[in-house]
Amino acid sequence: MSHLRDMVSYVALKPPRARACVSCLLETATNQHNEGTGVAELKDPKMPKEVLDKGTEVIGITDEFCREHLDAKYAQLCHNVVGKLARKRPSPLLRGDLRIWASGVIYSMASQNFLFDKSQPMHLSAQQLGELLGVKKTTMGNKGNIVRSLLKIGMMDPEFTHPDLLKDNPLTWMLLVDGMPMDVRGLPVEFQRQAFDMGLIPYVPGEEATDG
Repeated sequence: MSHLRDMVSYVALKPPRARACVSCLLETATNQHNEGTGVAELKDPKMPKEVLDKGTEVIGITDEFCREHLDAKYAQLCHNVVGKLARKRPSPLLRGDLRIWASGVIYSMASQNFLFDKSQPMHLSAQQLGELLGVKKTTMGNKGNIVRSLLKIGMMDPEFTHPDLLKDNPLTWMLLVDGMPMDVRGLPVEFQRQAFDMGLIPYVPGEEATDG
């Protein structure tokens, strides 16, 4: 039988970063929640100290907010976003109010993951979000749009999808097999395991169905 490794590539706007994220996002967020970690810090020896300090301050704001009003998985998403903003050259975090940047980061992940949808188990309106953050809704929304633009965040991008929503995100499971887009959930379990080992999917869906 052919090996998936020789046949497959991930269907996404930004494949390399998505591979790293989809395979570890569930584990990272779960570990952070279970360990009860405090405020995270940016740790990058190549990053200027000023950027590290500002990024860490933004993460402190997003972590505290997510801990009080959302969950550890949202906190990890925000941490990832802040890290990417900090690594841009020059970093946009060097200019502007850091609380506004934090609100934009949270808004970008909230809109990405349907937090404003009343039908979702976890729900806040944009107005409530702004009030809790102490930032005007329009200011927060504008900064959130800037964040999405700077990082080229597309709708349903698995890298920025809350782990609880990954299962229902079609892009999580889409692969190019021999040049044809396919839903990995329709492939044999052996291929699914190979895709999981390659870091292309968060878990093996065929095994979950069997366990159920």
